[in-house]
Amino acid sequence: MATLTINGRSVTLEVADDMPLLWAIRDYIGLTGTKFGCGAGLCGACTVHVDGEATRSCVTPVASADGKEITTIEGLSSAGDHPVQLAWVAEDAPQCGYCQSGQIMQAAALLADNPDPSDEDIDRAMKGNLCRCGTYNQIRAAIKHAARAKMAGSDVQSDNQEVSA
Repeated sequence: MATLTINGRSVTLEVADDMPLLWAIRDYIGLTGTKFGCGAGLCGACTVHVDGEATRSCVTPVASADGKEITTIEGLSSAGDHPVQLAWVAEDAPQCGYCQSGQIMQAAALLADNPDPSDEDIDRAMKGNLCRCGTYNQIRAAIKHAARAKMAGSDVQSDNQEVSA
């Protein structure tokens, strides 16, 4: 049995301790924004935050998340207006979209730790998140866009306009 705090809500699950957190989130809690990709922690599609750190949920046992704060893409912003989410739209980052929740969660963790990342910082932080559509340039632009908006204290609009917060 594990008690997880997911997106601010406490949930007690009777599952095997070694069950991957990904399946607890998707199958038992019903949050399907976190995607299964490779099952080996190599592609990043399953990225969530555990105590604020970007974590591959497909290789994280439920037992290791017991008592920790978990944030999924659904919990990043209930209205979908986190600066990274808005910048993703403004920069047309997604194509097929399958990897995007993992990409966004990784980018949000990066910006929480480093509010003004260089291209090298972005590349290093995002290297474990694969995009089969190859939108890496748009992803980098979206991260820079979100960083500028956060530093300016404004919210990003989907029409590439920024407004004061």
